[in-house]
Amino acid sequence: MVQTRSARGQAGFTLIEIMVVVIILGILISLVAPNVFGVLEDAEVTATQAQMKAVETALATYRMNHRRYPTSDEGLQALVNPPGRDRGYLDSVPRDSWDNEYQYRSPGLNGDYDLYSLGRDGQEGGEGLDADISSRASD
Repeated sequence: MVQTRSARGQAGFTLIEIMVVVIILGILISLVAPNVFGVLEDAEVTATQAQMKAVETALATYRMNHRRYPTSDEGLQALVNPPGRDRGYLDSVPRDSWDNEYQYRSPGLNGDYDLYSLGRDGQEGGEGLDADISSRASD
């Protein structure tokens, strides 16, 4: 049996062809990755803000039933185990998108209470993703 030239010449890819494909993939990843990571980081901030709205709803319900907000000493744990009730307003004390505890102070510096996340770095202040996220837009 005689093999044709096209069957013998198709043994595989050359090193140069593989390198060209790897370089093209690297360029594509370098263009797409920053956009994907930016969207994920924005989603973390948005999720933290949405979760704080749920905590604010629980705080408002607590105030309707107890005629006051939990004190700073009671903290957000009072929403899980409120005095004089069998059920809490939350199943557990939530944590922000970076697994940090929310900061709660009552009375607050900016009203009846302050509720905020310390951001990605878990420290006061910061910029960008490290900036504090307040539950109130004016803070």
